[in-house]
Amino acid sequence: MKSLSPALIYGFFILLVSCTPKEKMNSLTQKEVDEGWELLFDGTAASLHSLWKAFNGGEVTGWKVVDGILFNSGVGSDHGGDIITKDEFKDFELYLEWKIDSQSNSGIFYHVQEGLTDAIYESGPEYQLIDDKGWTGELEDSQLSGSNYGMHAPIGARVVPLDEWNTARIIVKGPHVEHWLNGSKVVEYELWTPKWEELKAGSKWAEKPYYGMAESGHIGLQDHGGLTMFRNIKIRQF
Repeated sequence: MKSLSPALIYGFFILLVSCTPKEKMNSLTQKEVDEGWELLFDGTAASLHSLWKAFNGGEVTGWKVVDGILFNSGVGSDHGGDIITKDEFKDFELYLEWKIDSQSNSGIFYHVQEGLTDAIYESGPEYQLIDDKGWTGELEDSQLSGSNYGMHAPIGARVVPLDEWNTARIIVKGPHVEHWLNGSKVVEYELWTPKWEELKAGSKWAEKPYYGMAESGHIGLQDHGGLTMFRNIKIRQF
């Protein structure tokens, strides 16, 4: 029997890959629906404006949706551009995928409260997103991607190259919190314990009375400095 040429085999491979069904972005499988997952972004500008709002009130501005991907403005600062879900959540598992541009900095927040502070990070704890390798300044361990910013350093965290997508998960059950990065648990802590209060007292949050104190609140995404992209944002409540 005559063997197939390498070129023909390659052609069959390309045809097979192109015909293989791919998971649709910003959607839920039936299994996820049965497990109680909900989309917080379905890839459209309509869902952005119906499910999210500006931190401390107002319509979302600066953010845009391109080809099903959510982009922050890329020019944010400490006091502008951050967005939060209109709904509040207490115990939950949050999943999303993120990609960050060179020398950029962002974050994911939970249990955010409005009307108490001017800065989102003075309310809800932050899952840090940053260009770990390209950042020009010196970073402490608790400022690396996956950390509980300023409080808990990630252990065993591995980010992918800038042109690839990272996965993030935040699990909150009462005081227990876990941060997952690219399939690995990198941070685990208990809110409001004596150990946590001691850590807060020795951190930049020592004079921020509202930081990390709420038992429920909004999910937040930061428009802090540089460009960050998000997709497949979903949550299930416990």
